[in-house]
Amino acid sequence: MSNLVVMGAMCKCSFGAAPASLVVLPTKMVNGVKMPIATIMDNIPIANIVPFAMCSSPSNPTVAAATAAALGVLTPMPCVPVVPAPWTPGKPMVMVGKVPALDKDSQAMCAWGGVIQVTYPGQVTVDAG
Repeated sequence: MSNLVVMGAMCKCSFGAAPASLVVLPTKMVNGVKMPIATIMDNIPIANIVPFAMCSSPSNPTVAAATAAALGVLTPMPCVPVVPAPWTPGKPMVMVGKVPALDKDSQAMCAWGGVIQVTYPGQVTVDAG
């Protein structure tokens, strides 16, 4: 089974240098283990998905420019996530304010090619079913 994701869950990006905590704003007024439950729409860069320290994706324009300036040596640059679509697949059988809840098996895609995954859902008590 899959656990629901709540505020403070830990995420990682395949091109990021460090994990980051997921921010879930308490706008939906639905809590799981006293923390706001995340939905598939909690994909807003900076507001929900914070930077993963440094980005090493060659598709990122800042990384590409720094790498070119370093004569082809991959040069990571500060991460600024660009997540144009909601998390997938989510948990459509568990609705939070008419939006599917986020479970630990969901992923989000960064525009620079990174896959963002939940490494720790923030709680292990409430199961998504």
